[in-house]
Amino acid sequence: MTIQQLNYAIAISEAGSINKASEVLYVSQPSLTESVKELEKELGITIFLRSGRGVTLTAEGADFILYARQVVNDYNVLAERFGNSKNIKKKFGVSTQHYSFAVKAFVELVKEFDMSRYEFAIRESRTRDVISDVASLRSEIGIIYLSEFNKSAITKLLRTSDLEFHPLITCDAYVYIWAGHPLAKKKKITFEQLKDYPCLSFEQGDQASFYYAEEILSTKEYVKTIKANDRATMLNLMVGLNGYTLCSGIICEELNGDDYVAIPFDAQGEEEASRMQIGYITRKNQMPSKIGKKYIEKINEYLKV
Repeated sequence: MTIQQLNYAIAISEAGSINKASEVLYVSQPSLTESVKELEKELGITIFLRSGRGVTLTAEGADFILYARQVVNDYNVLAERFGNSKNIKKKFGVSTQHYSFAVKAFVELVKEFDMSRYEFAIRESRTRDVISDVASLRSEIGIIYLSEFNKSAITKLLRTSDLEFHPLITCDAYVYIWAGHPLAKKKKITFEQLKDYPCLSFEQGDQASFYYAEEILSTKEYVKTIKANDRATMLNLMVGLNGYTLCSGIICEELNGDDYVAIPFDAQGEEEASRMQIGYITRKNQMPSKIGKKYIEKINEYLKV
């Protein structure tokens, strides 16, 4: 078993097809197929099930890929720290809830590295997917938040996934709206003032619970609600329908533009419930890469922690 074989297997699992993986890796399809066959024979397991529509992981294969990612990650960290790693194209991935500051930090990070030597990935995704990405080593770092309401459930999920939460900043909730909204000039906004406008939230999937919501106070009764899948759509709904969302108030105007404002939310006695603790998650006992450390530094610089 070689590092190259592990990289091939990981690439195939991510592409869902040997043909697509061969295009990404610039390796012929017969060579990839032969490499996987040799690996499966050596291990005595079937990693992939083949069909006309591509490949899928078997139960043993999914378990194998998890360990393969960990071995490749540790190998790259060792090579970066102690060896001649010039010929190794390193990977770095971040999965995050929809935070513009996380994207901004990523942009500033990438600018400092030779992109020809790194394969970068940033995934704005649903809460459960962020946790899954880090647990499976698809991403080295995940950005999520904890609150009085979700802390117990999310912490338990992180623990069973062998993950750790590292706090970055604690902040109160803000109402995020477009600059032309009727409430845009208010110094504070209450629930009563918001009742005539649609509350916007990010969709978390069919099996999602309130604990996975990206927005604080997700269990409140909202007269009007609309779910969106991406940040651009949510911003359009703010303008088109005078919608709003509750967020951390940490906004990157460079990415979102200056047509939107974050106004303090008047919790009216529910200050503790409306407080967010934003942080990053990593695998337990995993050595952070050089670039992973740098990314956290970039976030802290932006948050001024």
